[in-house]
Amino acid sequence: MDELIQYAPELARGFMENIKLSLVGLVVSLTLGTVLVAMRVSPIPVMRVAGTVYVNIVRNTPLTLVLAFSALGLSDTLGLVFSDIPRTNSFWIVAMGLSCYTAAFVCEALRAGINTVPLGQAEAARAIGLTFFQSLRLIILPQAFRAVVAPLGSVMIAMVKNTTVATAGGFLGEVAATMKEIFDTTGASIPIFVGIVLAFMAVTLPIGYFTGWLSRRLAVAR
Repeated sequence: MDELIQYAPELARGFMENIKLSLVGLVVSLTLGTVLVAMRVSPIPVMRVAGTVYVNIVRNTPLTLVLAFSALGLSDTLGLVFSDIPRTNSFWIVAMGLSCYTAAFVCEALRAGINTVPLGQAEAARAIGLTFFQSLRLIILPQAFRAVVAPLGSVMIAMVKNTTVATAGGFLGEVAATMKEIFDTTGASIPIFVGIVLAFMAVTLPIGYFTGWLSRRLAVAR
């Protein structure tokens, strides 16, 4: 038990890095996912094809490969650098890969929400002279977001859990090494795993309850 207490700050720091990754991923994936869904429903064929190809490729690629490509391909081979500090650079490389991966699922959730908007809404927008992107921004997307609060919550919960794959992008490797050291020296694997499960549940359960409540609160009877 003394050994576990000794390593507790390192494990807690690693968990907080997961939370930081989740917050960055939340903002970036929602933004990129909104751009992607605008491309997928755009009247411009090139944008539709580009959005469809991106979503189908990324959504069907394992996250581990996406993070490995971000770290080895973009960072090491192509020289993409966010910071001269290795740990900070690794953080943003992983955040970029995680966000780009999650954005594909956000896009599909929003596209399902767009399909719930009555066609007459878009026709009315065109009738009063709004362009496609104006009607998308002012009329269609607000209703789409309102319709898919719960599915977006599920996507965010999955993203929080996916932060545990951060070591594939060269981030939090020292935390993984610390856990292995604890296992080797104390053999206390079950308490550590139980603690990690409880920590993630403390984050994901409120997200699920909140988005479920918000979904019911914003539900529109059709």
